[in-house]
Amino acid sequence: MNLSVLRILDANFNRAREALRVVEDYARFVLNDGQLSEALKALRHELVGATEKWSRQAISFRDTAGDVGTSITTQAEARREDMSAVVTAAGKRLGEALRTIEEYLKTQSPDDAAAVEQIRYRFYDLEARIDRTLRPPGRFAQVRLYVLISQVACKRPWLEVARAAIEGGADCLQLREKELEGGELLQRARMLVGLCRKNNVLSIINDRPDIALLADADGVHVGQGDLPVVEARKLVGPDKIVGISTHNLQQAKQAVLDGADYVGVGPVFRSSTKTRQFLPGLEFAKQVAEEIPLPAVAIAGIDEENVEKVLETGIRAVAVTAVVGGSDEPVEVVKRLKERLSGNAGH
Repeated sequence: MNLSVLRILDANFNRAREALRVVEDYARFVLNDGQLSEALKALRHELVGATEKWSRQAISFRDTAGDVGTSITTQAEARREDMSAVVTAAGKRLGEALRTIEEYLKTQSPDDAAAVEQIRYRFYDLEARIDRTLRPPGRFAQVRLYVLISQVACKRPWLEVARAAIEGGADCLQLREKELEGGELLQRARMLVGLCRKNNVLSIINDRPDIALLADADGVHVGQGDLPVVEARKLVGPDKIVGISTHNLQQAKQAVLDGADYVGVGPVFRSSTKTRQFLPGLEFAKQVAEEIPLPAVAIAGIDEENVEKVLETGIRAVAVTAVVGGSDEPVEVVKRLKERLSGNAGH
């Protein structure tokens, strides 16, 4: 075999294995996802198996001291802004290395080259799954008080309550109207979006990615029985917020893998707004605060009397409905809640 080809293969065998390990460690230690970690580990072992014969030959001709490429570096290689940049760079490096191995192996063993080609295709699929988890923190990361607006829960007209919530200091409003027909829902959504944008407050539409997109809301919130996060993302695009309700730790972990921007956590208390037969409670909220890297919002039955218990779990944001909509003084209620949440922003 040509000496130059052996040196090329040796460099790229090392590059591919190292990059795979970087990505695998992210899946294992950051995502804590056994399935993804196992798939990456299997890929690493398959690569070793497919190239072992050539690797043994190539290492004999390794000449690190004589490799002119070891002294060629760029500023971009010397710095990574965050973990996302580390994983993304490793993924691109792996794809390039696999393609190089495949092309040069074609000169020696088309069968081995074909095996590497299949490994490369399989990694592209895994890379897409990993990329969904690497969404940068957006404006939602700053949300502390999230108010759900629903006419049935409001003493006053819904838009008046929305204005009061904003005046009191709400960071995000969600339009939650389950029974409205599409036309009226879109009309209300556009009104809410206009109000929120004017006041630099996030606007979220419940359940309906199509309405969120048409109204140009900041995002959409889906439940476990609605469109999956991955599908909702296809509709609203990469720049919109997609949140999802979760009721157990497995659902919260799946939300990370699906590329959600935040998780709703609950119900933490019994709620008059929406009755449920299950109550994950404060213990679930504590688990999410400890194990899930996404912004988390506790929801259901939260008021001025029990909000401190929620904050003690480590959750930094809460969603409220009845305590604001059903109040005679919604502005004051929101102000008091926001003050307590702001005082715990560092917890």
